[in-house]
Amino acid sequence: MPSTLSLAPNWRPRLLTRKDLPAKTLTLASFLVGKLLVHASPQGMAGGRIIETEAYPPGDAAGHGFRGETQRNAPLFLAHGHVYVYRAYGSAWMLNFSSETAGTGAGVLVRALEPLIGLDLMRARRPEAKPRDLARGPGRLAAALDIDPAVNGKPIGARGPILLADDGFKASIGRSARIGITRNVEPRWRFFERGSAFVSGPRILNA
Repeated sequence: MPSTLSLAPNWRPRLLTRKDLPAKTLTLASFLVGKLLVHASPQGMAGGRIIETEAYPPGDAAGHGFRGETQRNAPLFLAHGHVYVYRAYGSAWMLNFSSETAGTGAGVLVRALEPLIGLDLMRARRPEAKPRDLARGPGRLAAALDIDPAVNGKPIGARGPILLADDGFKASIGRSARIGITRNVEPRWRFFERGSAFVSGPRILNA
């Protein structure tokens, strides 16, 4: 099993396993900002640096696990570090990671990436998008990385298809209220890289 992700001659980020991830929702949401996310699909690798996440911890009325486990949300109840994909607004897929111990329904939504890997592939999937908008927002991110239910329930790790890696980047993390929800709106459970042009949402939240 490889321990690094070979992306360029002098760029070999350390692959992360589930054991490297914190098993607490808020901690994981912060931890992921600045890490590399890659989808190794049959067409090739595409991904970039995670710039924005949102936490949906246990007991959160806005979370998909709030009312208990169902066939649809079952991956949220797996041990931390499993993929949960769902469709929002009838058209866009959303990429999440389970974030607690097995049996507890909670997750982290990956909201935005700075595209770094497989740019031609991402442009082909989103040909009308400006470079800044290739993966700025969770629906755009899923489209650019070709995320769909085929990866639902998969663990992150070196065997893929969803890879996380650490190249030593030190994030400057900001926090705000979450975006696009109507329940439990007050908590500052959105995490983002300060100053990044690839962060989604209104500017007033990104200071």
